[in-house]
Amino acid sequence: MGVEIKFSQSYFMLNSWVLANIIQLGTQSFCDRFINYAIDPGRRLYDQMVLAARCGVANIAEGSARYSTSMETEMKLIDVARASIDEVQGDFFNFLLRRKADVWAIGNQNREAIWKMELDRPIYSNSLMHDAALHILRQKSKYDPWIENADPHIAANAMLVLCERINKMLESQLRGILERFKLQGGFSENMTVERIEARKRQAFSENAPQCPKCGKPMLKRTQTRGQMQGREFWGCCDYPKCNGTRQMLTGQDKT
Repeated sequence: MGVEIKFSQSYFMLNSWVLANIIQLGTQSFCDRFINYAIDPGRRLYDQMVLAARCGVANIAEGSARYSTSMETEMKLIDVARASIDEVQGDFFNFLLRRKADVWAIGNQNREAIWKMELDRPIYSNSLMHDAALHILRQKSKYDPWIENADPHIAANAMLVLCERINKMLESQLRGILERFKLQGGFSENMTVERIEARKRQAFSENAPQCPKCGKPMLKRTQTRGQMQGREFWGCCDYPKCNGTRQMLTGQDKT
């Protein structure tokens, strides 16, 4: 598979990106309502929670946008998004601990309702930003009875559940990227393939000699080490599968 470089906003279709936006909006709302000067006089907690939630969205978008040029970068950024969501989750957990409030257990009615709620599949027109905004707000409204609840303990617990859900999504996304890498290779691997194919075409166009081992056209190469370093020779275009070589005749050799 060759190298393909193109602008992409395919992350708009990802449930993880949609849910990350809901978590960002929910975190902003929670901090506006419940992280006040009495418990956060320097506003550091407020800033850190809002920024971490923003980083979740941004890194999912940036990582997914890099899928055509660097799977390694894509995986790293998705993992950074997961770490950012973990940070937000930790802050909500601490909020409940400080108040000795109940943290919902598995089986809690509210927790199970949030966990099982499915996101709708997005349907976008060419007005992508407009449609995406409407879609995110519609999906958020499903969770609003909990994350916009006037009781901070209900809102914090609901955000814990959403953070856990998105972490599961991102784990699955990372496994998918890894499987794609196994099948297609990454940017560096495909760049090498492109270079080899280009040099093969060049060899055909230059009427290069045939490899003495496999009969394929040969390429001009330069020895990079040893006493003959810098000397040109013919090497098989199918290297490293074939290591056939021919000496390249100099002007003196030809006479």
